[in-house]
Amino acid sequence: MIDYSPFWDTLEKSEENWYTLTKKYHMSSSTLYRLKHNRLKHNKDVSTKTLNDLCRILNCNICDIVQYIPSETDQCL
Repeated sequence: MIDYSPFWDTLEKSEENWYTLTKKYHMSSSTLYRLKHNRLKHNKDVSTKTLNDLCRILNCNICDIVQYIPSETDQCL
């Protein structure tokens, strides 16, 4: 499972917040909602373009936004 918990820690340490991401950088609220609620039963997808944009905005690496956590709910390979 892809987990976006690191994103929230990174965002908290930055000068940005939900408001600036939506108003200044024009990120959609639905995208931020998906990042926030990914730990529910249904993992919410986020595009690689969005991840790239977040890395640029927050001046961070991808590992500061996402992490992989093995899960029994992962699809079979």
